[in-house]
Amino acid sequence: MVLKLPKSLPIKLPDRVRLANLPTPLQPLDRITERYSLPYDGPRIWIKRDDLTESAMSGNKLRKLEFVSAKARAVGAEVLITCGGIQSNHCRTTALVGARLGFKVQLILRGERTANPDGNLLLDELAGAEIAVYSPEEYSRNLQGLFDSWAAEYLSRGQKSFCIPTGASDGLGIWGYISASQELLADCADRGFSPDHILCATGSGGTQAGLTLGCHLLEAGVKVTGFAVCDSANYFQVKVREDISQWMAQSGVSLDFESLKILVNADYKGPAYGVAEPEVYQTIKELACLEGILFDPVYTGKAFHGLLQELKKGNYQGSDNLVFIHTGGQFGLFPHRTHFFPVAE
Repeated sequence: MVLKLPKSLPIKLPDRVRLANLPTPLQPLDRITERYSLPYDGPRIWIKRDDLTESAMSGNKLRKLEFVSAKARAVGAEVLITCGGIQSNHCRTTALVGARLGFKVQLILRGERTANPDGNLLLDELAGAEIAVYSPEEYSRNLQGLFDSWAAEYLSRGQKSFCIPTGASDGLGIWGYISASQELLADCADRGFSPDHILCATGSGGTQAGLTLGCHLLEAGVKVTGFAVCDSANYFQVKVREDISQWMAQSGVSLDFESLKILVNADYKGPAYGVAEPEVYQTIKELACLEGILFDPVYTGKAFHGLLQELKKGNYQGSDNLVFIHTGGQFGLFPHRTHFFPVAE
């Protein structure tokens, strides 16, 4: 691909609270490229290290929460209410952002609470978040009701709440990766190339929506693909369009939906959300050994494993450079430790 110098976004970013260490590094994965791409006449593989946006607050959610927390401040909220799985990276990041900015944080979690919290749940508790855990059935059936109930509870205490959807993935949260698109394309230009493909894990759709919209606004001519970690390709195509439609309504910018290419690969999502196949754990270990990079089995491990399989199939032949977005999640490794080192009976 011919090098295209990045344009500036044709729109003004809304207010944000600066939380992330930006720009995050862009680095080549030369050992992985040599092993998985070159034998199949594939591209050079790069990784955008958004796992380094911060230390404990690390990952893609922090970019979104810069805009979300600014809005919460602007409307006078004192409490952030959000939701996710028991090991949610987003909930952990929100808990720590709340602690840093002086918000109270109420988490609505799906799953089962254990006697000894681990991974993200441990960090939720250390950050002082209030935690309410619900069964998967009740969570799925009545999530909006749970948000409403907790907002009413805090209002009865004289505290205004700001509700954040799963993954901060909505028309407000996607500003994080609209902005990141410009940063990434500038990184690539500095390294002397334009990416043919940008790839990421997609679990709530917001990161993919922001990248897709950002690259469209910047006229980058790059394909953005989300590797689904749950649900179906159709689900994420609809969800990404919903987020972008909400963004359009809020920003007043009109786009031709037909010109947006929303690409989803749902072939490697595994048995269920948060459940990975043995090959994914092997990929995670291989990346740690070859590149010193840590993925998690819920998001990045699944997505990068899918990327490697696509390389083996020769599906990126004719491309020169692809960039994988490392969206973080390393704390989610720890509850899966027995998949790497089984406990002897």
